[in-house]
Amino acid sequence: MPRLDRFATGFYTARMDVYPIHRSAACVAMLIAMLIPGAGCGSKVLQYPEDHERYVRIDKAVESLREAYVKKDLSGMTSLMVPTEQLERLQGDAEGDFEAFQKILLEFRVERIMIENDDIDVYVHWQGVWKKDLEDPGLRQRGHSRLQWVGTKAVLLRGLQGDAPFGIAARQSGVGTPSTKK
Repeated sequence: MPRLDRFATGFYTARMDVYPIHRSAACVAMLIAMLIPGAGCGSKVLQYPEDHERYVRIDKAVESLREAYVKKDLSGMTSLMVPTEQLERLQGDAEGDFEAFQKILLEFRVERIMIENDDIDVYVHWQGVWKKDLEDPGLRQRGHSRLQWVGTKAVLLRGLQGDAPFGIAARQSGVGTPSTKK
């Protein structure tokens, strides 16, 4: 039974005279009581669903570009690009890679995405291996690019700056074009 003890300062405190087994049961009950209210917060509601959807579309566009290149799908790459002179040269460089290499492995790691109205800049680190045949150890390259996209609902590539992962065959032969520099 609880007792009230009075300290010299004039405050009253409740003191429980309980056995140790009861204390541990009380601790477990308190722990369960603290965890139960947080159990209902398993899913998070998106605060800005339109922005989230746009980021997902951008991520899918970047991945689609990478996949089309690795699968040597020039029409797939072209469908993701705004028709400009720079990107036509980039398509030619990619086509040269498709002819020169039997197998292309490429990874993109998105560092950041910057959006201003319809303009989207995606900064990526990329690394890849280009193999002329299956026994070839391959040519390893890596770099950092700024993929310039445009759009809100449909996202299309409008430019590329920095080290392009496309056109490795032309650079290897020394005939590289400055198609990716702006």
